[in-house]
Amino acid sequence: MSTPDNSYIQWLVEQSMLHAARERARLYAGQARLWQRPYAQARPRDASAIASVWFTAYPAAIITPEGSSVLEALGDDRLWSALSELGVQGIHNGPMKRSGGLRGREFTPTIDGNFDRISFDIDPALGTEEQMLQLSRVAAAHNAIVIDDIVPAHTGKGADFRLAEMAYGDYPGLYHMVEIREEDWELLPEVPPERDAVNLEPPVVDRLKEKHYIVGQLQRVIFFEPGIKDTDWSVTGEITGVDGKVRRWVYLHYFKEGQPSLNWLDPTFAAQQLIIGDALHAIDVAGARVLRLDANGFLGVERRAEGTAWSEGHPLSVTGNQLLAGAIRKAGGFSFQELNLTIDDIAAMSHGGADLSYDFITRPAYHHALLTGDTEFLRMMLREVHAFGIDPASLIHALQNHDELTLELVHFWTLHAYDHYHYKGQTLPGGHLRELIREELYERLTGEHAPYNLKFVTNGVACTTASVIAAALNIRDLDAIGPAEVEQIQRLHILLVMFNAMQPGVFALSGWDLVGALPLPAEQVEHLMGDGDTRWINRGAYDLAELAPDTAVSAEGLPKARSLYGSLVQQLQETGSFACQLKRILSVRQAYDIAGSKQILIPDVQAPGLLIMVHELPAGKGVQITALNFSAETISETVCLPGVAPGPVVDIIHERVEGDLTENCELTFNLDPYEGLALRVVSAASPVI
Repeated sequence: MSTPDNSYIQWLVEQSMLHAARERARLYAGQARLWQRPYAQARPRDASAIASVWFTAYPAAIITPEGSSVLEALGDDRLWSALSELGVQGIHNGPMKRSGGLRGREFTPTIDGNFDRISFDIDPALGTEEQMLQLSRVAAAHNAIVIDDIVPAHTGKGADFRLAEMAYGDYPGLYHMVEIREEDWELLPEVPPERDAVNLEPPVVDRLKEKHYIVGQLQRVIFFEPGIKDTDWSVTGEITGVDGKVRRWVYLHYFKEGQPSLNWLDPTFAAQQLIIGDALHAIDVAGARVLRLDANGFLGVERRAEGTAWSEGHPLSVTGNQLLAGAIRKAGGFSFQELNLTIDDIAAMSHGGADLSYDFITRPAYHHALLTGDTEFLRMMLREVHAFGIDPASLIHALQNHDELTLELVHFWTLHAYDHYHYKGQTLPGGHLRELIREELYERLTGEHAPYNLKFVTNGVACTTASVIAAALNIRDLDAIGPAEVEQIQRLHILLVMFNAMQPGVFALSGWDLVGALPLPAEQVEHLMGDGDTRWINRGAYDLAELAPDTAVSAEGLPKARSLYGSLVQQLQETGSFACQLKRILSVRQAYDIAGSKQILIPDVQAPGLLIMVHELPAGKGVQITALNFSAETISETVCLPGVAPGPVVDIIHERVEGDLTENCELTFNLDPYEGLALRVVSAASPVI
């Protein structure tokens, strides 16, 4: 095999993210711009103060007018007029940069919704850099910010990975990849001509660990699918390096085969250069104020003599995130982490790391409450937040996102599998509690009960918020949904809005929530699910501002989802619509600065469906109480709220007197099925709003 052509190598270097990061870094070298702001400590309340209501877009699902790009659609003034009226203060675009891979000089498509990044440039299929800047300007004109993404755990198989395979410069140091000596190639499977790598079976991984090549099998196999992904390791075919040597590499990928994992403790520190360069580019060029750190809990992996490698809760992940989040704060931005690990890990990673954390703690728990009509597990998880020293105001409380509804409940699977928890009058080990909750959720969300929702490997369930609610209402056939059922679904959807919005922190909702999207029939996206990725059913296309009302597919080819509520523009013209009710809730949230409040109590209750959250409002505005009925039963219950000063209690959404908090701290709650109340105790010291 001949040595790669030098002009091709130079082209790859110019395409590479590491090269772009080094060019970006030169703009900061010797300048004062990185020394003007505090950066050592996370500042969650400062981050949420600039934008506490986020619209989370998904580029592949955006319907665009003919001849327009996704970025043009997201920057359209008609959309922003509607979002601004609703109360949105920030837009999280989702990943917008070129992703996928390279075969020679040919770009190959993304294999994971643009989370397999290969460039700092905007994906041409989504728009241009100029259109990204215009989106930032339009958002700013509506007093909102842009939220962007960086992916510190992996890349796609672009120029950086191809240079690493050819042993060019320090590029191999970017990845967890190991050259296998030729005498050991007999251990490795053959790679078919149409493939550039194949997944390794567990016995091969074990043998390579025995021969001291790799750290071995990890604590869990994310996206596990028999015959497709049996382990987190894959092997390349024979590749001729720039030095003429033929090599085969084994490389780590926490996620899909086309997402090679970065090595955050290689002596070259190439991964740090690449990712910090990406962050600076997003702040400088795209005008982002907040950056998501995607999959940021997987930066450290270490061999253990016995058992699986140490790959979760590793101190290097904490250190790596402190470096990254600190660099972002130095540059004038904030960051948030999407970290589905133990509560211990979320707390540890927040100390000097990301300013905000996605609320994976209560998200499966509030779905469990809705599906079972019982809030006991949800109350447990809300209290666990406080037990681990996490401020609820540092969390992003969200409805649907682009991923599945994760049911991994990692907290009870790893560190706390043998800890004991009191639940349903029993004392259960964490591992047993996890299986009990998962079994209940899977039973109610999938299978015969709700065939429109699909399991997503071992992680959870592919579904929309509307289809979770349909399952809770025992609707088996989505085609049977009529006006009466839509009204019911909307009522429960507002209940979930109130749980997430009427507590401190950031509230996030998606386009799928705004239109009441149902999952796509599996056959419509069957061509995308060949690797077992069923999440495509919950990513149907939508058109919030009626920019192209007659278009049936998104710019990326996703079919339009069935919408139960209609477009956002249409709803804002209809009193009583989902969007109009949401608008009222968000206006009250803003008026009382509930995002900046302090959660002081999750009281015990008797009614299984009742949840109460008590918050101390900022600036001496008094005490706010969120009361929610997750059941189909009427609730009337008197609850003790110790430490709260007595006084009249008003409903701040409907502007009516609801009762009185007595001298002995008791308040009676009266709630209809699936009703939510936002209350305020008006004491003598509380100012008038």
